[in-house]
Amino acid sequence: MPREKVKDIEIFYEITGEGENLLLIHGLGSSTHDWEEQVPIFSQRYQVMAIDLRGHGKTDKPKGPYSMRMFAEDIAELLKKLGIKLTHVLGISLGGGIAFQFAVDYPELVKSLIIVNAGIEISVDSFKMKLEAFKRTFIVKLVGMKKMGKVLAPRLFIKPEQEDLREKLIERWAENDKKAYISAMRALIGWSVRDQLDKITFPTLIIGSDEDYAPSSIKEEYTALIPNAKFVEIKDARHAVPMEKPKEFNEIVMKFLTELS
Repeated sequence: MPREKVKDIEIFYEITGEGENLLLIHGLGSSTHDWEEQVPIFSQRYQVMAIDLRGHGKTDKPKGPYSMRMFAEDIAELLKKLGIKLTHVLGISLGGGIAFQFAVDYPELVKSLIIVNAGIEISVDSFKMKLEAFKRTFIVKLVGMKKMGKVLAPRLFIKPEQEDLREKLIERWAENDKKAYISAMRALIGWSVRDQLDKITFPTLIIGSDEDYAPSSIKEEYTALIPNAKFVEIKDARHAVPMEKPKEFNEIVMKFLTELS
């Protein structure tokens, strides 16, 4: 079980394949498990490195507060310890936000950036975000992580034939630590990299789902602010698109990476 001591925690990671490094950063409440449809494909051409973020999976879960800069620093220190000097970075949701933060804080470590269903900021004044955070905190504290999974699963996987994905999400969500989950969620509130997007000069791909929580128009708007970025939308898909539409998602990512070389 590969774990590396970084600052105050031990971080769990898995490396598969050979070639240029491709770092995968999961979303809130997830882990390396959620890349199971990506690692076998991407590792055919790249050294794929999947990690469990602070407070998630098999990585240590210290007491909060957590911050987006803290998550990014954890990753940078891990890469340095492992001797990885340059990497492609792919992040989804919370992981996409962390990928943005990592890109502006450590641009010298980034070869390209792939952001999936994530934003560049969460306004501290956003009533919608505050309400969502309150509801999730209430559910988690009152009835636990498994219940949170049961609430999210039918939102993420709405089709009758996706029952296996719903069950998988509920099972994995139940493994989360309550306090760490809440600390990770709160790290997003008030976070922004909008004023630092000029630091992102390397090739960037923004992937959105047409039925994501946030509309594609928002992602298109910030894509235009990044000098070397393009936006691709996946149709008939929701937030967890790498799990919901793995074949189409993988093809889009591989096409982008292949064109770079």
